[in-house]
Amino acid sequence: MTRRGGRTAAAPACASFHGVTTTTADATDPRTVNGLERALDVLLLFARAPEPSLGVTEIGRRLGLSKAVVHRILTTLCSRQLVVADETSRRYGLGPASLALGRAFLDRVDVRDLAREPMRRLSAATDETSTLSIRVRDSRVYLDQVTPARDVKMEVRVGEPFPLHAGSSSKAFLAFLPDEQRDAYLGSGPLPALTDHTVVDPTFLRDELRVIRERGYAASFGERQAGAASVAAPVFDHEGRPVAVISVCGPVERIRTRVDELARILLAETHALSARLGG
Repeated sequence: MTRRGGRTAAAPACASFHGVTTTTADATDPRTVNGLERALDVLLLFARAPEPSLGVTEIGRRLGLSKAVVHRILTTLCSRQLVVADETSRRYGLGPASLALGRAFLDRVDVRDLAREPMRRLSAATDETSTLSIRVRDSRVYLDQVTPARDVKMEVRVGEPFPLHAGSSSKAFLAFLPDEQRDAYLGSGPLPALTDHTVVDPTFLRDELRVIRERGYAASFGERQAGAASVAAPVFDHEGRPVAVISVCGPVERIRTRVDELARILLAETHALSARLGG
């Protein structure tokens, strides 16, 4: 802290803790390709590290850089508020400009566009239909589907709402909602049965939803549509919320014997897609 005109002035966003100054452009200068790559490595380290802040020594050790190099990079990043410095702890953390970049990315994300290629891969790998659903209040709506090139296959009705307790895609949403939202839905009154196999008992559903949360996916057989079966898993955003659900579906007799295989392939794709959304 410094005194200016009798008042206390805050320390600059990036104080020089290590007495290092830069006078010439080198491999750490962001105007060079090498400097840009190193600066990006430092910035990405903050995003991936479990700690909320890092010191110069830690950064240098993890990236194989000298303290002088790390300090010069941090000075540049601080000048753009991509990182900020804590004068007391002499550690650095992500700054407001990093948050702005993240929000700009999320504002421009279209989950349908991002899911299209994973859905194609799923359909090709399983030879079954892959679907994408979103939640609309207390309903679940199919947003997109990719069908296989075979005579007998599932096709869903895009845009039609279904209740959150009927079928694997719906239960994949319901299982991962906050407790209060899930309890409110299950306690809202009698749950409608879409088929003879739709689970409508709240107590039984609570037990099933707990199992779904533990294993990460839901499976259903004839609950939404007679003769149809599916395996579904949620896609999470950066706050851990289920923003979409992807499923693999087909006739009951084909899906029933392949649940473990389909779940393994499905979870690989939904985990990767969640990571792209910051989940």
